[in-house]
Amino acid sequence: MILDPILDVFRGKAVTIPPLDGAFRPNTRLDDAPAFAGLTEPDNLVADGNRLLASSGNAIYAIAAGSDAAVVETFPSPITALALSPSGELTVGLESRKLLVAGKAVALPAEIRCITALGYADDGTLWLANGSAQHLPSQWAADLMKKGVSGSLWARAAGGDFRKVAGDIAFPYGLFPVGGDVLVSESWRHQLVRFSAAGNRTTVLTHLPGYPARLSPAGDGGAWLTLFAPRNRLIEFVLQETHYRQDMIDHVPPAYWIAPALASNRSFLEPLQCGGIRTMGIHKPWSPSRSYGLVVRLDRDMQPQFSLHSRANGTRHGICSVAEKDGELLIASKGGDCVLAIGTGGF
Repeated sequence: MILDPILDVFRGKAVTIPPLDGAFRPNTRLDDAPAFAGLTEPDNLVADGNRLLASSGNAIYAIAAGSDAAVVETFPSPITALALSPSGELTVGLESRKLLVAGKAVALPAEIRCITALGYADDGTLWLANGSAQHLPSQWAADLMKKGVSGSLWARAAGGDFRKVAGDIAFPYGLFPVGGDVLVSESWRHQLVRFSAAGNRTTVLTHLPGYPARLSPAGDGGAWLTLFAPRNRLIEFVLQETHYRQDMIDHVPPAYWIAPALASNRSFLEPLQCGGIRTMGIHKPWSPSRSYGLVVRLDRDMQPQFSLHSRANGTRHGICSVAEKDGELLIASKGGDCVLAIGTGGF
């Protein structure tokens, strides 16, 4: 309503989040899925021919069912993004704001310092998501707590230089080229936005129940969307409290902030624990949580069809990347230290 901003001054602003219903109806599909491979904090997944590549820390691993992950290549700083060009060149983004294409460094504009996602269009154009102008990829929680909107989208034609396509994006964490456009997950605004090559933007999907991360193509032309953490009322309330939030940033270690997380229930110092336990010590699956596991199937119009969950009492949390390969959906659980495999024929 038009009068809501005025009335909020007197009555207080309501804190609401979208319900997990319809295509987002909770289930236990991620916790029920078999582990394809164990890997510490797996992040980006890329299908390279017969190999499945996964990033973890400073290294890229080749992973296969029933065998240990094998190191393919290591780098001097953590890997933040991976992509394969149409010709098969592996493209790697690093925390140190370096970009490597087939092992060769590519010059970047000074404004790019937070590479969160990479993707190639069919014509060889490389799209790059720059999450923040102030923070590194590993400092994403600080960017959220400071309500960052300094992210940007960049494109590089084959053999050319990067040009800025759009700015003022609230932490672009994933992208998916669609024809001459690109679909971007805008994490802090909980939505998917479609950008044209000229920078025109159209909101495609909004009011998501979590913070969207990377996107990957599905076999029939749709897409898979990961949400790396859930929204909850306490975090939404803290985001409205400027002075409290600044005191928390100044005096509390980041691991214990009232903020989203990739994993939880690992320390008695974490917030929200009392809301997650009932009598007899049973953790309620529907309780408020800082971490969650959620993958959403989008159709060709980028609308949700169904979803896969690891609920508050589960362990397969912090899903940042998925890849569809040979009739299976491979899912990297950064909070659960494993890669899962679910057959796509059962969906």
